[in-house]
Amino acid sequence: MSTNGPQNQDNQEIDLFTLFTKVGDFFQWINRMLFLAIHFFVKNIIVVIVLILLGFGVGLYLDKTKQLYDHQIIVAPNFKSTDYLYAKIDLLATKIAEKDSVFFKGMGIYNYQNLLRIKIEPVVDIYKLISSNEQNFELLALLAQNGDLKSVVKETTTSKNYNFHTIIVSTNGKTSQKQLIDPLLVYLNTTAYYKDIQKIAIGNIQEKIKVKENIIVQIDEIINSYSTNKAVVSKNDKMIYYNDNNQLDNIIKTKDTLASTMAALKIELFNSKKIINDSSTVLNVKNDKFTNGKFKFLLPLLFIGLFIVLRLFLSFYKSQSAKYA
Repeated sequence: MSTNGPQNQDNQEIDLFTLFTKVGDFFQWINRMLFLAIHFFVKNIIVVIVLILLGFGVGLYLDKTKQLYDHQIIVAPNFKSTDYLYAKIDLLATKIAEKDSVFFKGMGIYNYQNLLRIKIEPVVDIYKLISSNEQNFELLALLAQNGDLKSVVKETTTSKNYNFHTIIVSTNGKTSQKQLIDPLLVYLNTTAYYKDIQKIAIGNIQEKIKVKENIIVQIDEIINSYSTNKAVVSKNDKMIYYNDNNQLDNIIKTKDTLASTMAALKIELFNSKKIINDSSTVLNVKNDKFTNGKFKFLLPLLFIGLFIVLRLFLSFYKSQSAKYA
């Protein structure tokens, strides 16, 4: 006869007994740890109360004196000045970390002590980036083959091709347009090289508008002459000619295209008034991150935690010293 049945039953009973034993030991360990924790706090109740009151008091003071606010400026760098803009923001971040008083006073920012950090990030508009240039679509498709598209569109090389970027400045306390934003924008727009590029670019745009205005004037004269039954119009050697209705239809379409182009050029001319053109500003947005306004709760926990670590270290040191004494 086979004896596997009774042996398997005995093994299962042993396994269950071992499991229940380990579970019981685990609960006993939890009870022991809980008792030791209670005993520790009862033994050191005065120190714990002092640390709680001290942490709460210091935290309350920090909560009142340190009110963090974020300020956002949406900007559009002109004349291919995106790299210049990012380099300037990096420089400002370094100067904030150094608390360079001479630098910020030279900029016209006198409350530089309240500056905490500055950073810049793109306003991601992948659809506009693709539609503006077919090569951009091909480039993004190629980059996405080697990585996640979400990370590619936010990667530094890609992000600098977006039209708009957000400058985020964090301060301790509120500020104003005059105290912070205006001096910052003046600083970003003060560069001799891009000032010269700006003059050339504005001159080119104005010349394009002038040429297209002259062409539209000529087209208007042709259309007016057609309405008075003149078959051929010739104002000068540069005049446009037409012989039938199809040509007139093409001329009208050309005028519509020129009008649209001129409208875009006028917007471009308006936006070219600054090297770093600011489109909108949002001031004094309270920073509600984890630590802001919560120091009165965090510091007591931190102080107690440090006290426990210190006592454990001293206890370990004494026990080891007794062994090797």
